[in-house]
Amino acid sequence: MKNEIILHEHNDSRDIETVSGILSQQDSFESVAEVFKLLSDTSRMRIFWLLCHAEECVVNIAALMDMTMPAVSHHLKALKAGRLLVSRRVGKEVYYRAAENERCLLLHLVIERIMSQKCPS
Repeated sequence: MKNEIILHEHNDSRDIETVSGILSQQDSFESVAEVFKLLSDTSRMRIFWLLCHAEECVVNIAALMDMTMPAVSHHLKALKAGRLLVSRRVGKEVYYRAAENERCLLLHLVIERIMSQKCPS
């Protein structure tokens, strides 16, 4: 909206200059879009939700998801690259869980609110 005039005055309390300044921060919006792209896949969404509730290895995730281990590994790699998961190695096994950060907590909450699902006790 650079150097453009707002054609419609709506007389609301929003400060259009502040909003315009935030809109110009395209990198911030791209960062958010990348997170939503990661979770736009149903399998990745389900894996993320599972790992918000438990730490699991690829074998167990594959069994719970009824997927092959290579398919699960593919999704885990994407989620970890997006900083939604963390992992730890114990011998030959790698265990995954949701990262403990505000982003993951909010996404977990949003998923469950949209699904009208409560966390298992």
